[in-house]
Amino acid sequence: MEPLRIGVYICDCGVNIGATVHTERVVAFAQGLPGVAVARKYKYMCSEPGQDMIKEDIQKEGLNRVVVASCSPRMHEVTFQAALRESGLNPYYFAMANIREHVSWVVDDIEKATTKAKRLVGAAVARVTHQAPLEPRREPVTRAALVIGAGIAGIQAALSIADAGYPVYLVEREPSVGGHMAELDKTFPTLDCST
Repeated sequence: MEPLRIGVYICDCGVNIGATVHTERVVAFAQGLPGVAVARKYKYMCSEPGQDMIKEDIQKEGLNRVVVASCSPRMHEVTFQAALRESGLNPYYFAMANIREHVSWVVDDIEKATTKAKRLVGAAVARVTHQAPLEPRREPVTRAALVIGAGIAGIQAALSIADAGYPVYLVEREPSVGGHMAELDKTFPTLDCST
């Protein structure tokens, strides 16, 4: 196994992170972590220059893992994974620490926020050391639905799926459909027969 060369990138996110977290101290902390070859900060890591910085370091520094501490992975995980892929690195050799929503937006004290950001970055670095390369794959799917339970909700779900043009298999363990609804005499507000 090749030796780990991890790149850690801390985002200021304008004032979203930089106003609450001492990002320079988080970078200094990251530089001392095992396996970290490069640690840098940038104002907006998700920007094109930020992504170019990561790509350039992968090539010049021989990085084989990347950690980005910025905003939610929901927003930019695929952005950074694409940068790794474009650099020839498996996109799953990537970990993200959410220091915007989990730190700067919820911790008012700068010292405490910086300490928490360091812990999250340390955890992301530890996690990425154990990640394995993955390859996406496509699996065939049977374009049909199985609805378990022929109560009122199951019947409605089966009808909705069938209306969308898919075959539906409705399974009920009781001898009749309708569930508890079928046990009622009348239903509100029309007082219709439930069956």
